[in-house]
Amino acid sequence: MRRREFIALMGASVTWPFAALAQQQSLPVIGFLSGASGGTEGGQLRSAVAAFHQGLGESGFVEGRNVEILYRWAETHNDRLPALAADLVRHRVAVIVTTASPGAALAAKTATTTIPIVFQIGVDPVEFGLVASMNHPGGNVTGVSFLITELVAKRVELLHQIVPTVPTIGFLVNPTMPGIEKQTREAEVAAQTLGVSLLVLNATTVSEIEAAFGVLVRQRIGALMSGSDALLFEYSAQVVALAARHAIPTIYSYSSIADAGGLISYGSSLEDAFRLAGVYTGRILKGEKPADLPVQESTKVELVINLKTANALGVTVPEALLARADKVIE
Repeated sequence: MRRREFIALMGASVTWPFAALAQQQSLPVIGFLSGASGGTEGGQLRSAVAAFHQGLGESGFVEGRNVEILYRWAETHNDRLPALAADLVRHRVAVIVTTASPGAALAAKTATTTIPIVFQIGVDPVEFGLVASMNHPGGNVTGVSFLITELVAKRVELLHQIVPTVPTIGFLVNPTMPGIEKQTREAEVAAQTLGVSLLVLNATTVSEIEAAFGVLVRQRIGALMSGSDALLFEYSAQVVALAARHAIPTIYSYSSIADAGGLISYGSSLEDAFRLAGVYTGRILKGEKPADLPVQESTKVELVINLKTANALGVTVPEALLARADKVIE
């Protein structure tokens, strides 16, 4: 090998790692801000986070290949969200995606007026002050809105169909969740229409969830509806276990909880909402502006019934209800 060729080869071998590192460092970064717990990047939200990656892929982005993601989890402590949002701003991420808490979207919006924000929430984003309108968001914020409050009355009705003789239904809620007052009113009206009473039980910690079940047992409340917020989703395994221990038929908001042993779930598909948010995030990374992207409404709703749990509780699920279910676990 000639001396000149040898020097050129050695030069290439030295500069290549630095070029590869520079390319890796130049990848756009997504800041992922969630009110939930992360675990192995997602915790209870793992399947929904996978759907977010699917949406990114539909827009041509794959984590580690042409985009990086910085995950920040509030571990159900909403008071941590402002600091976590500020941290993502300091890292100069290209876009912030917020999940599992309306407070996450609000914290991100407070932290920056320039970095694009893509939210996923179950409250009205206009009423909550995130966007100017659904069709014309304005500013640096857009995202996906999915149904929560609109489905509360239907959950009361479904639970009543399973246990029609129960005179009082419990409603387990996190009182700090934005919009919970509206959900409670919807539940009260639905219960009154069906001729049953509603007992609202507040919980913000695991110990308070256990205390709420103590109240249900002492007052002989024969059915329960679990709330939709990040905290009760995070601790759904505890709620399912307590419902089984005390033989209380319970309806939940998300299909993954029925999959994991809950009696019945009726609610929006988190996977659908997260996938749509992934698509929007990819479009923004390609140069589109949040102000020009209308807020999407994820209207996919799922009814899941766990017959194994029904049998364990001694509950008979009406055939008509089984026929309407999107999924029956036997």
